[in-house]
Amino acid sequence: MGNGFGEKLRAERLERGLTQAELGKNLYSPSYISLLETGRREPTAEVIEELARRLELAPKALEAWSQPVSVSDAEYVLAGLYARQAWDLRDYQLAASHAATAAQIALEAKNNSAWWNMTYMQAECVMKQGHLKECQQIVEHLLEHPMATESAGLGVRAWQMLAAVCHGQGQLATAVEHAKQAVKLCEQLPKGSTLIIGAHRALIGALAESGKLDEAWTYCLAMIEHMDEHSMSQLAGEVAWVVGNVAFMRHDYVEGIKHHERAAKLLSPANDIELWARFNKASAAVRLSSGIVEPETLSAIERAELALSIVGGNKTDQLEVAFIRARWLYLTGDILAAVEKLREIYADRKVLARHTAGEVSLLLGKSLKAAGETTEALHYLEEAQHDFSAAGASDRVQQAMDAVLEIRLAERRAAATHPEHSQA
Repeated sequence: MGNGFGEKLRAERLERGLTQAELGKNLYSPSYISLLETGRREPTAEVIEELARRLELAPKALEAWSQPVSVSDAEYVLAGLYARQAWDLRDYQLAASHAATAAQIALEAKNNSAWWNMTYMQAECVMKQGHLKECQQIVEHLLEHPMATESAGLGVRAWQMLAAVCHGQGQLATAVEHAKQAVKLCEQLPKGSTLIIGAHRALIGALAESGKLDEAWTYCLAMIEHMDEHSMSQLAGEVAWVVGNVAFMRHDYVEGIKHHERAAKLLSPANDIELWARFNKASAAVRLSSGIVEPETLSAIERAELALSIVGGNKTDQLEVAFIRARWLYLTGDILAAVEKLREIYADRKVLARHTAGEVSLLLGKSLKAAGETTEALHYLEEAQHDFSAAGASDRVQQAMDAVLEIRLAERRAAATHPEHSQA
């Protein structure tokens, strides 16, 4: 059976906003659906009939996808297989290369569905490596293709990824705009689609980082409405994680702890250690941002560090986890150690998103102020103010300005008390 079956099955599934687990629900495992889509397993007549029913297609339509394998089909299947194997091994550079090869073969064969899927995978791999500008170019190319307009599911995925890329580069206002486009397209998807949850998560994250916490909370409540008792535990865990983040940022610690405790129970390192690492990193970060210094916060930091040591992660991931540790040192009073670690992070700040780089400068400025190095502290605080302003994080701009003002006022008071020192 040719690769056409698997690729078109995947395209129809994605167009409906279904995960592999949702398509196979109660009958076929996600791994079996994956084998069908990658051409590593051939469906029986009974499977074709059942999948056709679930996709609301005629069985003959699925059978028509099964064409004899041509040389180009075989080359495509092989390149796609290699790409997925490299992905499973977290060799994202190699996976991106094979995905690009598969996409080119599909393009030459005029197989738009296959080209779109493998180009999207290439973008995912490039993003995993932290090459955000390259990823942005690939996704914008996908959005120019008619398939992104014709299929709501594909459009949602592309706009959501573009929002994430812009968010990662510190372009928060643009990220909000793209994520709202994804959420709007979700109106065409069936209720409960995981793509709806993903689009809301992208929007909530961008709004929260922009300081628009009330609007972010409104979308949190809307996202919760798309969950039901049939939702997968991992998806429910991700929703609880995001809602908890916003609750902490709104200083609603009771709600924040409640949702994060639920997320911790639902997300398992055995299922997805990379996701588990990101959750613990986020949980530690929002707790520390709220000034919560307790054993559970330290445990989250240690779990994030452990998971990152296992999965590797790109330079950005490493710096973000190091920054969380630096914030812990600062809040627990180990100022000199915090300054030392923050200087190391600051040296590589160019790989961080603009707003994250601003956070590093802000904390370094505060740490230097606490250490009595006010002149140097002013330099970093003013730099933080500039970074936050460029990223569109208005609430953070105010925090940096307040820290600068504190130092300036202290200097004036000192000058007024000891005028002979100021004249000297």
